[in-house]
Amino acid sequence: MTMVATPGPTATAEPRPTAPPAAAYGAAPRAAVVRARRTRLWALPEVRWASASTVLFGLGIAAEFGGAPAWLWWTLYLACYVAGGWEPAWAGWEALREKSLDVDLLMVVAAIGAAAIGQVLDGGLLIVIFATSGALEAFATQRTADSVRGLLDLAPEQAVRVSASGDEEVVDTALLVVGDEILVRPGERIGADGEVVDGASDVDQATITGEPMPVPKLTGDEVFAGTLNGAGALRVRVDRPAADSVVARIVALVEQASATKAPTQLFIEKVEQRYSVGVVVATLLVFFIPLGFGEDLQAALLRAMTFMIVASPCAVVLATMPPLLSAIANAGRHGVLVKSAVVMEQVGATDRVAFDKTGTLTEGTPRVAEVRVLPESELDEERVLRLAAGAEHRSEHPLARAVVAAATEQGVEPGRVDEFTSTPGRGVTAKVDGHVVQVGSPAHHVPEGDAAHAVAELEEAGRTAVVVVVDGTPVAVLGIADRLRAGAAETVARVRELTGAAPVLLTGDNARAAQRLAAEVGIQDVRAGLLPQDKVAAVRELEAAGRKTLVVGDGVNDAPALAAAHMGVAMGLAGSDLALETADAVVVRDELATIPAVVALSRRARSFVVANLVIASVFITVLILWDLIGHLPLPLGVAGHEGSTVIVGLNGLRLLRVTAWRRGMPQPAAGGAR
Repeated sequence: MTMVATPGPTATAEPRPTAPPAAAYGAAPRAAVVRARRTRLWALPEVRWASASTVLFGLGIAAEFGGAPAWLWWTLYLACYVAGGWEPAWAGWEALREKSLDVDLLMVVAAIGAAAIGQVLDGGLLIVIFATSGALEAFATQRTADSVRGLLDLAPEQAVRVSASGDEEVVDTALLVVGDEILVRPGERIGADGEVVDGASDVDQATITGEPMPVPKLTGDEVFAGTLNGAGALRVRVDRPAADSVVARIVALVEQASATKAPTQLFIEKVEQRYSVGVVVATLLVFFIPLGFGEDLQAALLRAMTFMIVASPCAVVLATMPPLLSAIANAGRHGVLVKSAVVMEQVGATDRVAFDKTGTLTEGTPRVAEVRVLPESELDEERVLRLAAGAEHRSEHPLARAVVAAATEQGVEPGRVDEFTSTPGRGVTAKVDGHVVQVGSPAHHVPEGDAAHAVAELEEAGRTAVVVVVDGTPVAVLGIADRLRAGAAETVARVRELTGAAPVLLTGDNARAAQRLAAEVGIQDVRAGLLPQDKVAAVRELEAAGRKTLVVGDGVNDAPALAAAHMGVAMGLAGSDLALETADAVVVRDELATIPAVVALSRRARSFVVANLVIASVFITVLILWDLIGHLPLPLGVAGHEGSTVIVGLNGLRLLRVTAWRRGMPQPAAGGAR
């Protein structure tokens, strides 16, 4: 059942030796999910060392406060230092050899300094924080690399090549050259980009274009590697080698965008070089200058150590992290996985949002949106659905499933089927309740009068029209469309309010369907018919205009744009692995309303970070001046330093409250949420 008529042999449903397994149709998701070979968590050395450091730190705390001998918990803490600190220490040493100084090395030095003056627990906490952060970063990076490699699994490894004499040969798709012809049977994935030279079928190419409906393919039409063939057989002439296919270019686009995307950093990381050098130089001056004026070595060393402790960026780092980590935890509790503190800080800078259409603003599944019973018909809507669902019940086509689902939702039982045939490119014919029922494309049934008028109106509204014919007479036209997600319009309105700019719709679907949906949700800037590289170009155009764009998508075809954008957010339930790994955040339960909520939460977290930095800076400044001008006792210096850390930490924890999340949620439209 498609929108295009084509002559061809009729395929019976039973027996059907070439029929694909059910998994190729009903069990398959709308967009093929890329299942990469995942790197196991424990395979990463950073994860193993961070875990060991954390366990040793916990055992040290238990031993210290459990009354164990001092030598035992000191040993556990020092083992924690070694496990979690040797990698950043080595990296810091390598940086020093390159005449650079980073905050990781300063943290290790500060931790060692803390241990030297008896504050071994505080130093251990710093080591654990930095080791865990490095492990999470390494894990996220590796998973992204896994998914990019796994994308190539979309295209099958082998294809059936047909010689000029008609002989068939199974070959690796990598060996196909331009001009080769391949046979694609029902339910198989197409092995190469090319042009149909024989046959007719419907092809699900949502992975490439994002279109929710299978696209009819006839002689002369273009097809893409990795897309899923429907019920007909196709003979395809290869136009591009495997290395130049659309799927391969998506991989290249993701890798290129990830490599060229401007690196984002936390505030402290942006100033770490100057701050670290400044603290080291100042500590040396605080030690050597008094020593040069005759001060006692021990007193000079104690003053310098106190200075390093109170001036170290520990308080600044911890002033930055608690608000961001609290915001991440709050977002996670409400179904949004934000992958890092950097993402949580940066997503609030968004000032333009670009939405994908299928699977993002819509559910991504064809639904019967309207049943138009023709005036000359003596049937009602329920009877039409019973006959149409009966005819479509044995069909594996996505539109057929939509018809059956519509009948089920309305409590209508499909009619009894005695005969059934399916013709690729035309539709289905069945004997239902004693009537000959045909369900298929308007192009095949050539509707006239009221039927033609109904078809034109439905297609003008961006819907797919399907004609129902009973005993040779058109009785109804079904309008099938992708259903809008609940709260989509309210989300778009809230996004506009937050960013001060109208959102953009980027979709591979046709312009008519895109315009219809955009009108429903309140988007004016619509860019339709886009391939993955076109979406990237659109994002770069927005970024070049000075906009920090957040892209929301779900499919493989969205992954390059997600990587190229300032921030990328993936819809989690039906999203491809590549989109989920490429994105900076994932909406786990596909609730659109959480997108403006997480942007607003990020902005609150940024304001909390600024407030905490002010608090930490005031404490550090006062303690430094006290140590330089007067005499700051070491215990008091440590207490002041740790006290500031406690204050900023508690302040950041305020973002765990439910009210912090609710402030960003869109308000339901008048009359209740949709």
